[in-house]
Amino acid sequence: MPSDLDAFVPTLQFFVAALVGAVFGITISGVLLRGRPRPWRNSNSWKRNNVVAFEPERPDAPEQKQAVAADQLRIVMGADFEVRRILNKGEARVFDELNRAVMACNATWHVMAQVSLGEILRCSDRKAYGCINSKRVDLLLVDADCMPRYAIEYQGKGHHRSAAAARDAVKKEALRRAGIGYYEVVAGQTTPAELRRLVERLAGKTVANRT
Repeated sequence: MPSDLDAFVPTLQFFVAALVGAVFGITISGVLLRGRPRPWRNSNSWKRNNVVAFEPERPDAPEQKQAVAADQLRIVMGADFEVRRILNKGEARVFDELNRAVMACNATWHVMAQVSLGEILRCSDRKAYGCINSKRVDLLLVDADCMPRYAIEYQGKGHHRSAAAARDAVKKEALRRAGIGYYEVVAGQTTPAELRRLVERLAGKTVANRT
């Protein structure tokens, strides 16, 4: 009488044979696929290391810009705008004193307000430029050639806050690396006389160096 083990042997042999066949088939398929020409190669003029790279189609830049401008115009036409002051009262007082001092010391210089750093600084590092592009200086002294020379920051009551101090540190370092001087006028501490002496020292020194 055959035992249960004898009845199981044919089934086991069939399973092993099927498994070996499957592994063999997968191996052969891989070999064939590796030998098949790649779809991104130029089969007509194939040479070693000659690969034709496909790039996705990019929309035409002028058309894309026109579409963005049209969308922006649609949004603006549906909104209401109001004029706002570019300087608060404290900044405006410093601007007046600074402007009078500059005119008295060197009439060829000018004072500009709320100037974007992205307009006066260049940087080949796009990431670094993005850090300063939208930041502004309160007041900027420019010479007769409209070259930025000195930045004047008005520090009000909230200038000791961590966020404001961190932003000022970024601006100060970028200006320093560009060779633009950075000075602070502190509310309640810097007097008009001190501001005039600062302008005389900065603009007057430049005039003396040029002559």
